[in-house]
Amino acid sequence: MEWPGSQTWQRDSDVPCVSLGPPGAFDDAHIFAPCVAFENGPFRMWCCGSRGTVEGRVFKVGLATSSDGIHFQKHPASPVLSFGDTRSILTPTLLRHADGSLCRQNGLLRMWFSSTDFPSGDGVHTLHETTSADGLVWSPPSGPSLHNIYAPTIIRQDSIYRMWYTDVATDPWCFRYAESGDGSRWNVAPKPVMVLNQPWEHGRLFYPTVLVAYGLHLMWYGSYSHRRGEEMRTALGFAVSKDGITWEKSPSNPVFGPDPAHEWESHFTTSQSVLRLGDGSLRIWYASRPKPPFTHKYFAIGTARCVPGTAPRMRQAEIG
Repeated sequence: MEWPGSQTWQRDSDVPCVSLGPPGAFDDAHIFAPCVAFENGPFRMWCCGSRGTVEGRVFKVGLATSSDGIHFQKHPASPVLSFGDTRSILTPTLLRHADGSLCRQNGLLRMWFSSTDFPSGDGVHTLHETTSADGLVWSPPSGPSLHNIYAPTIIRQDSIYRMWYTDVATDPWCFRYAESGDGSRWNVAPKPVMVLNQPWEHGRLFYPTVLVAYGLHLMWYGSYSHRRGEEMRTALGFAVSKDGITWEKSPSNPVFGPDPAHEWESHFTTSQSVLRLGDGSLRIWYASRPKPPFTHKYFAIGTARCVPGTAPRMRQAEIG
């Protein structure tokens, strides 16, 4: 395949677009997993926040809004979604059309998320869903529909719900694919659709984000970019597919990583949300972490833009 040059992502600011809350806020210790949508007005970002230690963290979902996708204000009603016990709400994803735009059903937003109970040490991650008319008031979370699942991304394509997710059943983590006719009962493909196989990838794959553009399925995903014993860092890779099942990774990976010039994002840039904007550019929102010690599981949310001309533009005939 003739790949284009490396994607050129330009950060819009030297400071985060969303940061930890003040002492006593639900997100005063940890914040990550932005889920961003644009619908007839402002950008809206749902992201996970928590108080307490890393071991005792319980994540809830807050809401922030922005007119430009760069400068966000937290909604005073936050947190807007929680279990109300020690189970965390993690990595929320909204139902989208194949192009990444928001897909309402019967006038409602439909959100899925992974959940686990960190304080108990149980460690099992389960898939749940919820709905909302306004993004502020959400229905009680459903019971679990799948186990050992983390960081799902879901699109509705040709009347089929298509999901890519991180399988956390065993190490090393990999990506799996599932389909559903209703978004509640899932058929999981028997083999992983992506595994560790590039030199920069170490330990695990996580946070697949998928949308369809230029006639191709596009995926941005995270991995550890350090070797065992080295200082822990992450970065994002990029892959493309004709059918969403057989993927080819870019030889230019990783395409986006930490910026050492910014203390707040010097080591981690993952748990991302990506949208294609009206001018053809791409915008990413990502969670970040500063240097060790990792007191904060994640520390802030940043954003960057891939300008037209450097965004991926590949023909289907070039794949495979």
